[in-house]
Amino acid sequence: MSGRAQLMWDEAVTGYDFGRDHPMDPVRLALTRRLVDAFGLDKDVDVVAAKPAGDSTLRLVHREDYVEAVKAASADPESADGAYGLGTMDDPAFAGMHEVSALIAGQSVGAAEAVWAGDALHAVNFSGGLHHAMPGAASGFCIYNDASLAIARLLELGAERVAYIDVDVHHGDGVQAAFWEDPRVLTISLHEHPRTLFPQTGWPEETGAGRGEGSAVNVALPAGTGDAGWLRAFHAVVPELIADFRPQVLVTQHGADTHFEDPLAHLAVSLDAQRAVQVACHELAHQYADGKWVALGGGGYAVVEVVPRSWTHLVAIAAGREIEPEAVIPEGWRQEVFARTRQLGPQRMTDGRWPVSYADWESGYDPADRLDQAVVATRRAVFPLRGLLA
Repeated sequence: MSGRAQLMWDEAVTGYDFGRDHPMDPVRLALTRRLVDAFGLDKDVDVVAAKPAGDSTLRLVHREDYVEAVKAASADPESADGAYGLGTMDDPAFAGMHEVSALIAGQSVGAAEAVWAGDALHAVNFSGGLHHAMPGAASGFCIYNDASLAIARLLELGAERVAYIDVDVHHGDGVQAAFWEDPRVLTISLHEHPRTLFPQTGWPEETGAGRGEGSAVNVALPAGTGDAGWLRAFHAVVPELIADFRPQVLVTQHGADTHFEDPLAHLAVSLDAQRAVQVACHELAHQYADGKWVALGGGGYAVVEVVPRSWTHLVAIAAGREIEPEAVIPEGWRQEVFARTRQLGPQRMTDGRWPVSYADWESGYDPADRLDQAVVATRRAVFPLRGLLA
């Protein structure tokens, strides 16, 4: 197995563009790629452009009629069929939509194939993580669900246990739905509570069905949760479940929209806590999955201040060359930020909260605390289904 990580990248992914006023600004992808280069990380990874996902691959998750509807809207955006979630405010149709969405999906599928084959130990596709797309509909800025497609390809290749960890501020509903009855896939989502945020799913009682009962895990965090609570919840739920499940591959989604500056949500997490969870996922992959790790991007709408720094940390961790939080960001990148956006870029790779700290769950919990109530609800809902003590 190659010890080098792969960075899945094709400049054409920046064509995933819903329009000028849409929050999913593709500049976040371009700026992340430039920041990766600014820190010289492109020399520590193999940069690979995978082929777009073909129809047979897309149909591992998506219905044929939906794929055809996307193609039709891609060729003629004015004809987009709203019954498929296309041409909406969240998911406006645009020319070439099918092609670029299939390209992004192909990067995640390619990452999964490389890790499973041993061509890379870790693979990162920060253009992916489009976790809301359903088998038959677009949703939440997501056309094709690349995370689900990567997992489905791993199963097709013979994987028997794949764990998926989603720390985007929004519930990973599309991935959960794709594997709702499949015991081979453990989906874990930490997200803002559905009472206060799209897609209004991800309650702790959502635990899977049939043979997959106990394979869906949801931690619904109260609005306003900050670093200490977010990390406490992660470590109170995720490591124990991963240790029990012992996946052959770990797939993680690292939406940066948990950040306190994100305009579309209500958590108060720092870049430093996001980095800490990235490190934790990397460690879990090595502890329980022989290092096999596929890491994806996701949401994130503070497109200059937050997203490029967060995902550059992710690439650095996967590459085995972590960037110190206090590292100064190269001036050339900040100049490019201003040229592209007329905004001033951040100066360091930290929000000034490193090292982050939290109270271990084993030290006890407060039944009157809303964060602890959320953790207890999840543990009580799913741990007994997996033979674990709540």
